Order: sequence, then C-alpha cells, then structure tokens
Amino acid sequence: MRLLASLRFVLSLLLAGGAAVAQSPTAPRGLAGSRPNILFVFSDDHACQAIGAYGSTFGATPNLDRLAGDGVVFTANYCGNALCGPSRASILTGLHSHANGFCRNGNVFDGGQATFPKLLQQAGYQTAIVGKWHLDSAPTGFDYWEVLPDQGQYYNPDFLTAAGRVRREGHATDVTTALAIAWLERRDPARPFVLMCQHKAPHRNWLPAPKEYGLFRDGDLPAPATLFDDHAGRIPARARTEMEIARHLTLHYDLMVPPTAAEAAALAGEDRAYPGHRARMSEAQRAAWDAAYGAEDEAFRRLDPQGPDRVRWLHQRYLKNYLRCVAGVDRSIGELRAWLDAHPEVKANTLVIYASDQGFFLGEHGYYDKRWMDEECFRMPLLMAWPGRLEGGRRIEPLTQNIDFAPTFVELAGAKPLAAAHGVSLVPLLEGRQVPWRDAVYYHYYESQSTHRVPAMYGVRTERWKLVRYYEPHEDAWELFDLQQDPDERRSLAGVAEFAAVQQELTQRLRALRQQYGDDTGELLGEVFPRSAGVTRIVREGDGFRVWANTVGGYALQPGASRTRLSATTAMRSLPGKLQRQGFVVFADDDGPQLRVGFEFGARKLVVQGHDGSQRAEVPIEWDGAAELSLRVELDAAAHTLVAVGGGQRLSVALATSWRQWTQWGYGGSNTETWFGPLRLE
Repeated sequence: MRLLASLRFVLSLLLAGGAAVAQSPTAPRGLAGSRPNILFVFSDDHACQAIGAYGSTFGATPNLDRLAGDGVVFTANYCGNALCGPSRASILTGLHSHANGFCRNGNVFDGGQATFPKLLQQAGYQTAIVGKWHLDSAPTGFDYWEVLPDQGQYYNPDFLTAAGRVRREGHATDVTTALAIAWLERRDPARPFVLMCQHKAPHRNWLPAPKEYGLFRDGDLPAPATLFDDHAGRIPARARTEMEIARHLTLHYDLMVPPTAAEAAALAGEDRAYPGHRARMSEAQRAAWDAAYGAEDEAFRRLDPQGPDRVRWLHQRYLKNYLRCVAGVDRSIGELRAWLDAHPEVKANTLVIYASDQGFFLGEHGYYDKRWMDEECFRMPLLMAWPGRLEGGRRIEPLTQNIDFAPTFVELAGAKPLAAAHGVSLVPLLEGRQVPWRDAVYYHYYESQSTHRVPAMYGVRTERWKLVRYYEPHEDAWELFDLQQDPDERRSLAGVAEFAAVQQELTQRLRALRQQYGDDTGELLGEVFPRSAGVTRIVREGDGFRVWANTVGGYALQPGASRTRLSATTAMRSLPGKLQRQGFVVFADDDGPQLRVGFEFGARKLVVQGHDGSQRAEVPIEWDGAAELSLRVELDAAAHTLVAVGGGQRLSVALATSWRQWTQWGYGGSNTETWFGPLRLE
C-alpha cells in the first residue's frame, strides 16, 4: 500500500509539473519577455569537477568562478544523452534525442525542425554561431555562422562558412573567441542578439594553446580515489568498455608523446593521426610545443614507468592537458566579458550563459570520455549572469536538463514558444518563484557497439536514486545506485532484496517518463532477436518488423541450426524522411563476421558487402522509388558462392574461403529505419 501511495504521489507531481520550488525573497522577477541579448558560451566535455564554482580545487577556472559569483549556478543540471552532437541537438530543439532524430554522433541533424535560433530570428533577434557545430548539416536559423567541420582541429583549424571553407591560423579556442568578438563589433546595435560561441576544447585530444603550456607544472595533481577501480559490483560491461586510462589512452594521439623510430613505423588505431596533428602545426608552433613538452617526454622515456606508475603518469599527462584546454576556455570567458565591460550599454542587457554539452571522466573509475549515466559525465555545468537582473552567488538546486535551455531562451525573448518541447523554461527558477517542478530527469544513450563500446541504456535520476536499464541482448541488465550513501556509484543495488521496493518504484517512474516523452526506442524484441547491436527500435508491423538501426552496421539476428547452404527470401520497404534509405538481410556465424545483402534505396542499388565494408559488390536496380522490394539470397559455403536476386537484377559474388557455415540471420542497416517482411529460410 505504501508503494502504491508513493507511486500515486509521484504521478501527481508529474502531472502537476513536479516538486515545488521554494521562492527566493530577493531574487529578481519579471524576466519573461524582457528580450535580453544572449551570449551563450559553450564548451565540449567540460566536467563540473573541473570548475571551481562546482567545488574543483584545480584552479583552472577563475573567470568562470567570477561569472558564478556574479550570477547563478545550477547545481543539478543534466544532459539527456552524454554525447556531443545529441546534446547540441537537444539544446537547439528542447527535445530528447529520439524526438529530434539526432541520437548519436554520425546522425545528420534535421535543420527543418523548430529550433530556438529560428524562433528568436522571427522575434527580431540577430543570431550567430561560431566554433564547434558537430551536427553534420549546415546550420539553420542563424544570420551568420562559421563552424568547425565535424570535430574540428585545435591548431590552424578549418571553418565552414556559407561561402565555403576557410583556414584560420592559431589555436581553435583563440580563433573562435576572436570570431565571436568580431561579430559583436559589427552586429546591428539596434537589435537584440543571440551569439553562440562554441568551443572545441576541452575535447579529446587535448591540445592546449601556447598561453597555457606553463600551467600545472609544479608537481602532480590529485588523482580520484577510483583511479584504480576494478569495476566490481556493477554490470560486466564496465570492465569491457574501451575508455580506460590504463589500456586505451594512446601515447601518441592522446598524449602527443613523440614515437620512436620503431613506433613510428607501426602506428595503429588513433595513433595514426599523430603525424597529421604535428603537420597541422606551423614550424613555430611545433617548436613551441617541443620546448614546452620535450623535457617531460625525455624523462618519460628514460624512466619508462610500468604498472600502476605508468597509469599515474598517463593520468597526469592527460589531466594536465585537459585542464590547460579548460583554462583556455576560461580565458575566452574573461575576454568576452572584458568586451562587455568595455561596452556597458550592451552589458547592461546581456545574459551571459556558460555550459558544456556534458561532463567527462577525469580518471574516475579509471576512465576518460563520457557516455555512461554516471554523475561525472551525465551532469553538465550551467552558469548564468545578468547585471541587475540575476542575484549574484545564488545556487539553484532543482533538477534541470539541457532540454530546458530552448524554452528558456524563447520565453526570455518573448518569442513564439516551442510547442512540442520536452523541456520547460527555467525562467521561474531564475525569478525564484515557487512553482511545481520535476522530481526526476530522464536519460537515453544509444551509441552502442561503437567508439568506446559503451552499451545502450536509458534511466531515471531522482534527488537520491538512479536506476539504469541496459536493454540490448548482449547486456540485458539493471543498475541501481543510492547517490546519498554511494556518491561514487561503486555498488549497484539492483536485484538486492532490501531495495526491491525502491527498484520497483523507480521502474514505474522510468516507464512514466518514457510515456511522457513518447520514447519507445530501446524496445528490441529480444525474445525474437537475441543478438543485436546498434539497433534502437524493433516493432512488429503487419507480418514483419520495423527496424531502426541507429549506428553504422547495426543488426538484429536470431540463431538457428548451422547451415552450409541456405536460401532466404524477404521483402523490404524504404521509410520516407529518414537519414539514409537502405536495408540488409544479415548472415553471420558464431565468431562474428557478417554478410549483408540488400538495397541502398536512395542510390537504387542491389548491394552485397561484408560487415566492415569489404567484399562489396553492387548493381543498379529497377525501382519506382516507392514499391516494396523483394529479395532472394542463396548461399553455398562449399562452392563459395552468393547469389542475390532483387529489383529486377541478379548479383553473383565469390565468397571468401573462410566462410564455412551460417548460424545466425536477421536484419540490418546503418542510420536508417526500414520495414522488413518475414525472413523465410529454405
């Protein structure tokens, strides 16, 4: 009964908007429709634990700490998907990833959907963005844009503009700041503006600007207590993920330690990018870098630390360069605020905002990178200052998310609201009003079986508890953490009898949030397809299945008796409006290699390829662009042949002699949604 009553209470809060927020008697009021200028400074991967205003003792953020003292600090601000592109898409739209269509890096942002820059443009604002974009489509809703292609480069970066690509000499942080100030100088002073100054730093591979080379050279920085975490007490994937400082941080690409002659001849993985980063620098820049790091590199080679000592060295090199990149962003904040100080007529009505797309691991649990729902990367900084309008030094503690940014901006601007937004405006919190507020935040990460090998998950966080659901067949599990008693999240309580009621209540809360936001992704029909990866949704539709493969090479397979010969037939239909248009029947053995046979609808081709893109063969098909296409595939391991028939064409391929049998089959695609008919085997 107590559980049922508690659930009713939670649901009543959900319907009412959540828990009440206490009013601040001294907080300013009447901010809605006040039409401030908005200077939104945004960085990449900046963890709260690297900001003094959030308790950091590293000393890398004096300007951000002053910004916090002049304004407000959101202490419990979270992203909905701890990855660069998805967070940016949610900030623009006010929508969680499944609704805005950008679930993972590699998706393409739909610039036709409603965004806050478009609505502010319509309300008379000037809009501009400079720096990192990372959404794979041209920016829309901006009067002016100059953005880095993809991740961009730290040194002498290229920028994309409406007129084409240009290269800017210098460090990305300094160049982005200069572009922002140049735009402020030439904007129309008679109109309000929103300027998004978006830094690459402190994203991997952490190449600081020369002005920060000398920082943090007076000894070691404190290491987290969990640097040598063995990942016990949590799901097995914690130990299998590929983001451990000890095993996965690269010596040359990540840490820029020059390779020996033997190492240079055998560069592999990310390390192959090292020569390109060096070549990107000018001769003077390389000389300055070598002067700053040469003695340190020589000492490392001479001492050749091993075991835990090597991990500590790797961590210190990584952490110091990360913080040097942070210090560069902090310097940018100082320069931008100095410009405002020199233009008091602009400063008086300018809201300055600082945030990052998500947090980051700084050695906690032995990790670097993000993606997990752990506090270190799930939590994101949010600082706001507005002279005379926001009380300095105030800390706002209710749960907020990046989906709240867009509704906030449009309400402040008096613009047309984002009718379908999942987020809510933060204006009541800024005004200190007592209003119903959310008591839980929702999270969904999709980029499984890709970079760093973090499994797909969704979850809920309340003030005290966190429940995470890992939903893929290869990692079908739960984690439950008591953040009050276990702030480092080292022991999952999922499945522990003592906490069964808590887990049940949070499970119901999670279901309610998924229903509230209309998220049916993460439903994979594991009983039908017990092996899948990179697939976000599988739904029965008619006599077949609608499959959303949200990563390159996604697949959903079912096992069967081993076959050396087989014939398979199915049908598939391209679904309009998706990022790519393709569908494959996938054949695999127990060891993992795959054959993919199907259609690239947009290119009108019948295609055969290996999972890694090898063995590719193709032929143009006859297709009207709308009709359902049938496919027949015949495989013979003994004869090493594959024959595919579909779209009025026949394609014969000689198979590698390594193919001996097939034990699994199903459907696949890459960044696409496709309807498949039943797969019939003979």
